[in-house]
This record gives sequence, structure tokens and C-alpha cells, in this order.
Amino acid sequence: MLSLKSLYQIGYGPSSSHTMGPAKALKIIKERYPDTTHFDITLYNSLALTGKGHLTEEAIIDTINPISVTFFNRIDLTKHANTINIVGYKDGFITSTHEVKSVGGGQIVFEGEEQAEKEIYSHKSFNEIKKYCKSKNITLYEYVKEVEGEEIDEFLGEIWTSMQEAIKRGINNDGILPGPLKIQRKAKILFNKKMKNEPSEITENRLVSSYAFAVSEENAGGGIIVTAPTCGACGVLPALLYYMRQKHKNVTDKKVIEALAVAGLFGNLIKKNASISGAVAGCQAEIGSACSMAAAAHATLFNLSIDQVEYAAEIAMEHHLGLTCDPVNGYVQIPCIERNAVAALRAIDACGLAYFLSDSRKISFDLVIKTMYQTGLDMHTSYKETSEGGLAYHYTKDEDTNCW
Repeated sequence: MLSLKSLYQIGYGPSSSHTMGPAKALKIIKERYPDTTHFDITLYNSLALTGKGHLTEEAIIDTINPISVTFFNRIDLTKHANTINIVGYKDGFITSTHEVKSVGGGQIVFEGEEQAEKEIYSHKSFNEIKKYCKSKNITLYEYVKEVEGEEIDEFLGEIWTSMQEAIKRGINNDGILPGPLKIQRKAKILFNKKMKNEPSEITENRLVSSYAFAVSEENAGGGIIVTAPTCGACGVLPALLYYMRQKHKNVTDKKVIEALAVAGLFGNLIKKNASISGAVAGCQAEIGSACSMAAAAHATLFNLSIDQVEYAAEIAMEHHLGLTCDPVNGYVQIPCIERNAVAALRAIDACGLAYFLSDSRKISFDLVIKTMYQTGLDMHTSYKETSEGGLAYHYTKDEDTNCW
């Protein structure tokens, strides 16, 4: 597995695979070939079908400016769901040709350069990690530090700061999100809309949801967020951590950093052994992974055992199996924003179940990840970030109930 620094990335939304990944690829190529005067860029499959709504072209244009570009869209299901073919020219002559896969979470793979980034984790499954930690009597957080080094705390501190800033911006922003759906920002409404004699459980639901909406709306608006593990699922983990930090005095920033490390470990395992890309395995790979990470983080904040942390993460993923990725009009708004809030709340529930029931569990984290990936491979292409199925297929303006 790669470092957590490859999983948690600070950048602009609304999509790690559709904006951050392509922009990163073009930045690298532009630096390699500074004399390029024009690019022909072909977007394949999910990028071709939802690139407009995900602002793919805008991200690329901003990155290569002032170099001119011509875009093409093609479907070729023999290629990775997020494939980009990039041909560079200088004065009409081809100077470079690259095929790049945007594999999720902002990570890219150049064809023929698959091993460019070094893996630093030798263990390849959670079962291996668990056995190692128990044999040395160390926690999952201590394991991460052993592999990553002491400096990982400083990095995770920066990640935590960026997460908090996104929440604070989001709950103070209002107005309409970009795009034809004309979605009103709702985080500020949720945060301030306290009912008279509001029960504590309703307060928790409302606040956690408002924080998740805040980050997700910042992402949808092209703001700066942290991939956790992706842009589309960026609101789940920050919402849970921020709520716990505000609610419990014993949840310090140091404890949050420990929780981020453990959450990242689970996210890394999913990324390595399955996928965190909605275009590859549906929304179960994005929101499901984020919920799993958040559940593991929540269990870490409560100092639960390694087995209980694993069970919390497993429950969270198990109950997202089969979740489709069908963004309406290709925008990371419907149903993406609400899903972040629901998943944050589900992560809390998963941790509660794990606390009481871990001794009777039957399914391992490794098994549920294997199952998620196979489910994603079996899922019809129209339900994997193409906007050709599900809500995206059936939604029309006539369906708009104007509830807000």
C-alpha cells in the first residue's frame, strides 16, 4: 500500500477522479514538455459521459493555460472507466502521447509507469495487519506511525486543519450551487434550524448532517476539500470527527489525528484491494469506503479494541454494498451531498453495534472489501458514474418538487 499522503489530498472539488486526477496528469505532462503549444485530449467512458458536470474540461484548461486544447469524447469499454488519451503538439508536430488512468482519490496511473510511486506498507490485508499488531501489542495508530514515521502526525494535522476549514466555510455559505440543477446550499439552514425543545438525538443528527453538507457543498462548488477517500465522499469523515471534537472534551486534536491515521489505514486497504472509484465500482466504493473509514475513526476515538474497530468498519461497508453512482446531470450534487450526511450518521451507528456485538461477528473486513469489489465489477456500467442509470436516468425538471 502507498502512504496515507497519497490517500488524503487537499485540492479543489468537485471530483477527485474527474478534476484532480486529470489536472494532475496534465500538470505533469506540461512540465515534461514545456514547449507544447496544443493538446488533443480524448476523455473516455465515465469521463466522457459526466466530465461536463464534473468540470473536467475546466480543470484541465486552468492547468494548461495558455496552451490551447481540443477535447474529444469516446466510449470504449475495453479501457479503464476514467481513461484520458493526451497528445501534445509543438507547431503542428506530435511531441508526446500518453494514456492515463484516473483511478480515484486524485491518484493517476500513466500507462507503462504503474510502479512510479513506491508502496511502503508490506502487509496486504487487514488480517495480516491485525496479527502483526497483536503480536507486538501495538495499536493500529502505532502501526501506522511505525510504517509512515513520526512526521505523519504533522501531515495529518494539516489534513485535519483543512477539514475543519471546509466545514466552517460551508456552514456559513449560502446561495445556489453551480450547474443547471439550481441546488440551494443547505448546510447553513441545517446548522441554524434548531427546533424548540429539540431532543439530543435530533441535535446530533442535525449537526452531523450540517457538517457533512457543509463539506460536500464546498466540494460541489469547486472549493478546497480533502479527499477522504474521494471528493464525492469528502464530507463523511470530517463531519463525524468535527462533531466528536465539539461534543467531547476528551476528544483532543491529538486523538483526532490518531483517528485519521486509522481511518486512512482502512481507506488504503480498500484502495489497494478493491477500488475507491465510483466509475469502477459504483458509489459503494466512494460513500461506502468513506463510511467505513469514519466508523473506524469513531471506534478509535472511543479506544475500542482492534477487533471492534474492524467490525465497525466492516458493518459500515456491508450496508453500502450495491450502492449505485448515478449523479443527476453529471453533477456531484444529487444524490451525492445527502449521501455524505447519511453515511456519517451510519458510521456512528456502525460503531455502536460493533461495541456490543463484535464477539458474535461472522464477516471480516477483508471479506467485505472483496465482496464490494466483485459487486462493483458485476454492476451494470450505467450505474457507475455515467449518469445513464438510476436517478440520473429518471430525473427530469418535472420531478423537481421545490421542497426547499
